[in-house]
Amino acid sequence: MDKLDPKYEALFTPWKIGNVEIKNRIVLCPMGGTSLFGWMEHTGNHFDKEAAKFFLEKAQNNVGLIIPGIAPIKSTFMGQWLYQNKAMFRQLKSFMEEIHKTGAKLFVQITAGMGRSWAIPTPLVMLHNMPVVRDLIKPIINIPYQSASPSELPSRWSDKVTTRAITVKEIEEIVDAFAKTAALCKWAGVDGVEVHAVHEGYLLDQFTLAYTNHRTDEYGGSFENRYRFATDIVKAIKGACGEDYPVSLRYSVRSYVKDFCVGAVPGEEFTEIGRDMEESEKAARYLQEAGYDMLNADNGTYDSWYWAHPPMYMPQNCNLEDVAHIKKCVDIPVVCAGRMEPDVGAQAVAEGRIDAVGVARQFLADAQWVTKLIENRLEDIRPCICCHNACFNMAHYKGVANAQSIYDASHIARCALDPTVMQSDKYKIKPAKEKKVVAVIGGGIGGMEAAIVCAKRGHNVTLYEKSGELGGVFIAAAAPSFKEKDKALIAWYRREITRHNIQVRLNTEITDIKSLAADEVIVATGATARKLPVPGAEKAVEAVDYLLGNKPVGDKVVIVGGGLTGCEIAYDLFLQGKLPTIVEMQHDLIVSDKICLANTSYLRDFFAANNLSVHLEARLDEVLDDGVMITEKDGKQMKIEADSVIFSVGYKPAPVAKKRAHVHVIGDACKVGSLRTVIWQAWDVAMKL
Repeated sequence: MDKLDPKYEALFTPWKIGNVEIKNRIVLCPMGGTSLFGWMEHTGNHFDKEAAKFFLEKAQNNVGLIIPGIAPIKSTFMGQWLYQNKAMFRQLKSFMEEIHKTGAKLFVQITAGMGRSWAIPTPLVMLHNMPVVRDLIKPIINIPYQSASPSELPSRWSDKVTTRAITVKEIEEIVDAFAKTAALCKWAGVDGVEVHAVHEGYLLDQFTLAYTNHRTDEYGGSFENRYRFATDIVKAIKGACGEDYPVSLRYSVRSYVKDFCVGAVPGEEFTEIGRDMEESEKAARYLQEAGYDMLNADNGTYDSWYWAHPPMYMPQNCNLEDVAHIKKCVDIPVVCAGRMEPDVGAQAVAEGRIDAVGVARQFLADAQWVTKLIENRLEDIRPCICCHNACFNMAHYKGVANAQSIYDASHIARCALDPTVMQSDKYKIKPAKEKKVVAVIGGGIGGMEAAIVCAKRGHNVTLYEKSGELGGVFIAAAAPSFKEKDKALIAWYRREITRHNIQVRLNTEITDIKSLAADEVIVATGATARKLPVPGAEKAVEAVDYLLGNKPVGDKVVIVGGGLTGCEIAYDLFLQGKLPTIVEMQHDLIVSDKICLANTSYLRDFFAANNLSVHLEARLDEVLDDGVMITEKDGKQMKIEADSVIFSVGYKPAPVAKKRAHVHVIGDACKVGSLRTVIWQAWDVAMKL
């Protein structure tokens, strides 16, 4: 600790949850997919060895409290209650012995369910609406049970699904299952349990919120009735485990919801239909009185998902003020999560505004970040860029439910920046059997990642970049003011390159790979912008030229293309005080099965809240000197006046050489994708050389 910067000292002081002492104030918050009892990759419950390996590594790297991701009290597939698998808890007992050797503590998080927030995959929507088929597959996956809610409600994900109301008998079974499961956790040496959740618009939260709870029985209506499900659970756990067994509650201070599927963005004036601060003050005290020993807190519901899963557009430490306020209302510890920065968190702890700092995805991006913080090696920490490309990439757009692939749905909690996360058997560094001379062409993220992996394996690597700096097109992607973590990632890569035996040749364009004296060549030359064959196209500014500041734009700007890049440019322009207009041929903004709803819904809600002009199902006809001509979906042509026009209509691969023996094409040069596809493909190739 002698290297620790004094401003972080408050993070490394002990504290207590009930009678359990935690060695420091850093809490590894739960992430879906990291359950010790498996996620959806196996039928039924099981002790998940990959998750166990993941958490043991974090425990060995100085985290104070670990809370694995949600464990459904009844498994998603096959419908088995957690407490029924006794062998699983025997394995958990042995694992807890290993965790405790590190000095870390661990709580198991258990969920009652997701209700209308259950991210129903698009293929299951059709099956759900076919009663005969739905009943036939119930033994495997019971869709009406998975999405059962306090009342009949619209699904957050599909306008074709209405959830059914859960029965009192089912509620009582869940309460009993919580008690039995918690008792087994205590027997296994688990330090406490966390109830999931009066938080994020999951099932228990839906019971507490008036806009989702229309019941007239003992679980609806009054404040006490709406919170009864959550209080019944903690009382049952205490009855089974004793009053001194710690029970945490995942808790959303405020909902930030304007309507079903419509959230409120930071700074917006709106009418709250969920939990406002006045009710939250009362609820926090009430939940403490019921027996909860800690509030693990942030904000939001799935209708305002960007509060609980903040993308890069949300402010850092976005939930701190609300969580710090609610701490004043209770006597139990309060943890704050949501893009928390260590320096801000440490100051808040030192001032007594919160008790601990909750961090989740940063542990995916860099397993050793706490150790590096202690050793004052902040520049060595690979930053999380809040992309959700692999950890929680549940995508949604108009007319489509959860567009995420079934494979991705069963393998969340991975990391776009580090493919070894939760995939250690698939991605690993192994010394090369034969040391080779490897040439990597292109110094973007994919090229740098490939060079680093090859160098770690022992190859002799030379990296060629035609420009004067490393970073490639990601330099442009990182340019907006809200991309501070992207900029930090570029700096991390450049530093990492210097730490390995990699020769870097800047200002060196390779046009003929035959000129390279290499055993293997990796082509990572990226992509080029697509052109639109319309009159006046030459008057438009390409997205990359705008982002790099090569071509200035005026105050009124039309962005042609409403994909992610186009929307981020529009957001960037709006933050500068300009007036952007988006023209998009698709029926919604950011029509993609790769980008998380937490990210896309922020941009859609922000544009709507700020009356940003968006023309969907519109075709660009011509770029004029003073604007554009478009044809709208009703067939009518109209002119949009503008000072400047920006094209953001996608990219096409631009490999300097084609794939063949000993020549490997990766990243956007192979197929245009995301940072995840670029980095993972770099590993796929580099591991085999």
